[in-house]
Amino acid sequence: MHADILFRGGNIIDGTGAPRQSVDLAVTDDRIVATGDLSRWTAGRVIDCTGRIVAPGFIDPHVHHDEVVLTDPGMDCMLSQGVTTIINGNCGFSIAPLTATGPLPQPLGMVLSDDMPRFASYAAYRDRLRADPPAVNSACLIGHGTLRINEVADLDRPADRAETAAMVRALDRALSEGGIGLSTGPFYPPARAATTQELIEMARVAQAHGRLYVTHMRDEGDQVIEALEETFQIGRDACCGVHVSHHKCAGLANHGLSETTLAMIDQARKLQDVGLDTTPWTASSTMLNSGRHRQASRVIVAESVPYPEMAGRDLSDIAAEWGTDIDSAMERLLPATGIFFIMDETDVRRILAYEHTIICSDGIARGSHPHPRVWGTFPRVLGHYVRDTGVFDLETGIKRMTSMPADRFGLQDRGRIAKGMYADLVVFDAASIREGNDYTHPTRPAEGIDLVFVNGRESWCAGGHTGARAGAVL
Repeated sequence: MHADILFRGGNIIDGTGAPRQSVDLAVTDDRIVATGDLSRWTAGRVIDCTGRIVAPGFIDPHVHHDEVVLTDPGMDCMLSQGVTTIINGNCGFSIAPLTATGPLPQPLGMVLSDDMPRFASYAAYRDRLRADPPAVNSACLIGHGTLRINEVADLDRPADRAETAAMVRALDRALSEGGIGLSTGPFYPPARAATTQELIEMARVAQAHGRLYVTHMRDEGDQVIEALEETFQIGRDACCGVHVSHHKCAGLANHGLSETTLAMIDQARKLQDVGLDTTPWTASSTMLNSGRHRQASRVIVAESVPYPEMAGRDLSDIAAEWGTDIDSAMERLLPATGIFFIMDETDVRRILAYEHTIICSDGIARGSHPHPRVWGTFPRVLGHYVRDTGVFDLETGIKRMTSMPADRFGLQDRGRIAKGMYADLVVFDAASIREGNDYTHPTRPAEGIDLVFVNGRESWCAGGHTGARAGAVL
């Protein structure tokens, strides 16, 4: 038998959680065509993977790269850490469908530029990506916050019956055009006034399409328990699967509360479809005026439009330099994004270790000083939390990055190494893989990643982009 590419001599971890196997792997075109003893096979190219792990390409289910896939289609921040598939449109804010005119309210303005073309339908965005593909596969949730910005005249009140009906119609159309689910962000100002019933109405549309309700909950701090209860209620009343985004217990007063929240999720899972993802960091990142600074032990400015030179500096140092308090300094920096140290390491490990947790980065690849999770999340898990601290084994870590997100979000033929699956693959050194960045130097690429293939095309090799842009719209 003959293949386009043969990967020989590596240890294959197939993404299912099964033990690694020392077998070969054959790829033809964009698919895996065989695994096992392929000593009799020939190929146009043979890759020696001796001493390396061969795994499915990692899937990041929570990013904010809606615009970045258009403006920076090489997607080095993803490929360099082994990510081959991303899901955009999270926290209630998607690039499409966007019909509103004028300046964009935050946090949508944090993800999208005012001067970028706007896509009035999801189909228009989908078709643009098909015509000019990025280097990674991408799928997109449809954001309730974006729909609200389009349809609700006053964002500081609940939607009325006509506005709700308009959002329902727009969501139904966008899901019909290929959106893979609904995302909400009642934590954020454009959706904060939405009632639970408004969210239930949106979730019913997702359920009708067999899709998930994915949420940045109304609160992740002092009212995290109440926010979880609301999320479960939405799922029950809409008969819809719910997925808790970047689960955390924010603020010093809530450190340790993950014991309670995970027990709540465990109990809810006995009665309904509940899932979650999380990031392997004790700091979060969002708009600077989110209120997070009041819960944080430290705040780094990630980006400031009026003061770009302040990116990477501590908010407290800026306030001292300006001779003012932190709140006044924050107001001067707006619009801006920040990095907030608000979580406890014990909670981070406990949530990571929970058997149903999927790994995500929650990456926002904007500005000169993003959170290091944008470039380093997946190698951090495999290096620090698998190899160095033993939170779980390598097979489990890879499962949480591959088959689990693929299954959760309905990404067919992705997330596993098996005959017939798409050839999204990463080859890495388990002994040296780690994030290469930190909070001071956040855009350094990961270490230990040798090769990344997207749909059978070599896209990352020996620390550099090959120029391939083989990503598909999922």
